[in-house]
Amino acid sequence: MSTLAVPARRKSRSLALDLVDALSARIRAGQLAVGDKLPTEAAIMEEFGVSRTVVREALSKLQAGGWVETRHGIGTFVTGSGEGANFRIVPEQVATLRDVIAVLELRIGVEAEAAALAAVRRSEAHLQVMREAQAAFARSIEDGTDAVAADRALHMEIARASQNPHFVDLMQHLGDLLIPRSRVNTARLAGQGRREYLLRVLAEHDSVIVAIANRDPEAARAAMRTHLSNSRERLRRAQEAAENAAA
Repeated sequence: MSTLAVPARRKSRSLALDLVDALSARIRAGQLAVGDKLPTEAAIMEEFGVSRTVVREALSKLQAGGWVETRHGIGTFVTGSGEGANFRIVPEQVATLRDVIAVLELRIGVEAEAAALAAVRRSEAHLQVMREAQAAFARSIEDGTDAVAADRALHMEIARASQNPHFVDLMQHLGDLLIPRSRVNTARLAGQGRREYLLRVLAEHDSVIVAIANRDPEAARAAMRTHLSNSRERLRRAQEAAENAAA
């Protein structure tokens, strides 16, 4: 049983907030350090006597507060003390085409430089993970799935290969917001079929990976900038068309 029980509930507070208080207190006290994996949802449910819905809501609040991050299929890990986490882009802030374009503009500056650094600093292991992600992307095209997970994995590995943890932190914060089609139907907006659109993205990825493999930072920077700028321009044209139609 926990040595740090959920605080006594008050009518004005939800069970989820009580659980946030308990888990964040453990992090502040050092019982859970940065990098530590949190107990499973089932273990938290049993320890605190709450439902899975309450646990997931609490973990979502902890993630929004900069305490933890959830790595799908792996678990939830402590990332910080929750202090100083003023920069936030949450899914609710990316609800329109204009919002998606704004995130892409941020990514162009960040990821172009990350790719250049990756070309200089990458290891063979980084390169292998990039190629595996690209192969998974290609399989998704053939299987008729959206390839979002493989797309995100590739961009994350490029950030890791930069050997700069701040690039990784920002990319992890963005999560699925890294991939525009997780928010909007980019293929339809680009006036293309799904397969045709994804094959174009696959080819753009290839250019980035080849430049990184060749340890050519300028080519890697240019290829990543081109890739993300193409996405931005496709969406920008769709936005202009929608605004003109509305007018």
